[in-house]
Amino acid sequence: MSLHKKITTLFLLIVFAVALGCAASSTRESTGEYLDDSVITAKVKALLAKDLVLKSFAISVETFRGVVILSGFVDSNDQIDRAVQIARGVKGVREVRSQLVLKPKK
Repeated sequence: MSLHKKITTLFLLIVFAVALGCAASSTRESTGEYLDDSVITAKVKALLAKDLVLKSFAISVETFRGVVILSGFVDSNDQIDRAVQIARGVKGVREVRSQLVLKPKK
């Protein structure tokens, strides 16, 4: 095998290995999905922080393959509904799962 063919084969093997490393699996996002989800998370967090009703609450936002998961504590069911509505309004969101919990009344 000539040196040129060896180098070409090695290069193709490296490209193939890198492509496999960036591929998605059932429990892991691809690089593109990770970046898309990061943008969705940032947009949802920004909108929640700007909302006059919700900005004082610590609501955590996670996104995996377009599914947004909201968690934290709020004072009312209306606030849960508002947070879900805001998240659903962000482009790229496929589903919103609320794990928001009502704070106990004092």
